[in-house]
Amino acid sequence: MTVYLIGEVKVTDPAWIPDYAAKVHDIAAKHGGKYLSRSGKIDTVEGTPLDATIVALVEFPDRASLDGFASDPDYAPFAEARQAGSESRLYVIDDTDLGGGIPYLPAG
Repeated sequence: MTVYLIGEVKVTDPAWIPDYAAKVHDIAAKHGGKYLSRSGKIDTVEGTPLDATIVALVEFPDRASLDGFASDPDYAPFAEARQAGSESRLYVIDDTDLGGGIPYLPAG
């Protein structure tokens, strides 16, 4: 089942960004991951605005692939650098519909 990693990142020290931006997408791809967006253009449509500099959306074929990426030793130094230079929240959602009324999504 497809899963999506959503990263909400408030940069506090941008020193980590160039290496992370240049290399992490290749590590994600090694695990079947595909960046769908990595944007700083965050416009609030409704509710309280996010306190974030960057929001990333990465698609993985399944949770095991995402977990493989997150635990990859090649990713560890990049994750540590991001954690040291930002306030980050990472979320995982699947491709289901909790309400069960969207015909092209599996019921959640």
